[in-house]
Amino acid sequence: MTVVTKPQKPLLGKLRIVSTLVAETGLHIGGSGENLDIGGIDKPVIRDPVTQQPYLPGSSLKGKLRSTLERLLNKPLNRAGGSGTFRYESDDLLDGYTEIGEGRYVAFEGASTCPVSRLFGSTGGNKCWLKTADAQSADLVERNARTATIENEAYTRIKGRNAPARLIVRDCHLVDESVAQLARIDTGLYMTEWKFENGMDRITAAANPRQLERVPAGAKFNFEMVYTVENADQAIEDLKNIAISLAILEDDALGGHGSRGYGKVRFEDLKFYYRDVEQYKQLASGNVDFRQPILERDTITDLLESFGDLTGEVNKKLPSGDV
Repeated sequence: MTVVTKPQKPLLGKLRIVSTLVAETGLHIGGSGENLDIGGIDKPVIRDPVTQQPYLPGSSLKGKLRSTLERLLNKPLNRAGGSGTFRYESDDLLDGYTEIGEGRYVAFEGASTCPVSRLFGSTGGNKCWLKTADAQSADLVERNARTATIENEAYTRIKGRNAPARLIVRDCHLVDESVAQLARIDTGLYMTEWKFENGMDRITAAANPRQLERVPAGAKFNFEMVYTVENADQAIEDLKNIAISLAILEDDALGGHGSRGYGKVRFEDLKFYYRDVEQYKQLASGNVDFRQPILERDTITDLLESFGDLTGEVNKKLPSGDV
């Protein structure tokens, strides 16, 4: 009997990024309303079920950052979504093709090297084609697997492998200062505001009034991400892509209705904390201080202008000493 042991993914350390996210204009990330009252809110914001305070889901932030990076890197749309939409996904850990129709293929970069998929994760595709030699080497070829010639090379259809995300994006809850401020406002809603709008029929000029709920401008949220360092050679590129995506988000919009002025945000008071494996192991000894950041910057612009400082600090922590 042959015992096969699959190696664990390496863990070199964790880089925690904390900041304050400030809503510069009213912000709407939708929840589901329990009732449809006449004259009531058409689109409520999402709220914490315990405190009833509005918050920003990590899934919304992560999805926005991912789509931003996909556009920045000009990734192809190879995976069908709902309502005739497509998105980008690495169908496997290795480079290959996604079959999108009979005899039609879109190339994808494997998740082990793709800057998008290694940060945000990817799910294996069931229409994935790898080079036959790669599929055989990874023991992915099933009985009666289909084969084809793509770009003059032999390919085999396989069940693609998943790749867990290296980046965790936490839910963002209001800072204490904003909780106190928003609790005092008198809008008829708890900690939020009404936004009345009219949709106009361009033929008949008939008005279609609607009421949206927004988190008011000036609200501040605790923002936190955690990046898992698995590959020292890729760490700095990943961190740079995160910083650039945050900068683009500041010039874009978070949540719904961004083209109408909603969702302008900025990040301030950024702090970076690095914890390597040895620090975690020594935690019980009481000789490790996790509270001191390795870098602090006031804004995303400041961070990008001095990104080499972050590179240098992270390099000191990586096992090889450089990336």
